[in-house]
This record gives sequence, structure tokens and C-alpha cells, in this order.
Amino acid sequence: MTQTNNNLRIVSALLLGAAVGGILGIIFAPDKGSETRKKLLAKGEDLTEAMKEKFEDFLAEVKADAEIVKEKTHAFMGDGIAKAEKFQID
Repeated sequence: MTQTNNNLRIVSALLLGAAVGGILGIIFAPDKGSETRKKLLAKGEDLTEAMKEKFEDFLAEVKADAEIVKEKTHAFMGDGIAKAEKFQID
């Protein structure tokens, strides 16, 4: 799960950098205010979509990790129950 956290931090930093760069580029561009607002809105929508996709990827990774933990837990419990039954005194 540490790898997932590191990946999420890297992706978040890249998205934040892209957003800041895009906004600064638009702000300093020689366009009318209405055009700048349209561009900012479009960049915001793009960023929102990118973040949604990355969050969905992150959730998929978490679900996969949780499934692995669940399977290992069930196997461990099964082994424990089998050993307990083996040594059970009637």
C-alpha cells in the first residue's frame, strides 16, 4: 500500500503542477476577459476529469489490495480453525 500512496502523491503533484501552469499561462495570455474565463473553465473541467480518473484508479488499487488481505485473512482463519480442531479435546 505504500507504493499506492507514493503513486497517488506523484500523480497529485503532477496534476497540481499542470493546473497551476495552465492557469498562469491563461492569466498572462493577451486575451479578453470572457475568453480567459472560457479557457479557465475548460481547464478546470479537464482537471476535474483527470482527477476523477486517477481517483477511480486509486480506488481500484485499494479494492484489489483489500481483496488480497481478505483472502489471506480467510486462509489464516481456516488454518487456525483446522489446527484448533486437530488439538480439540473431547
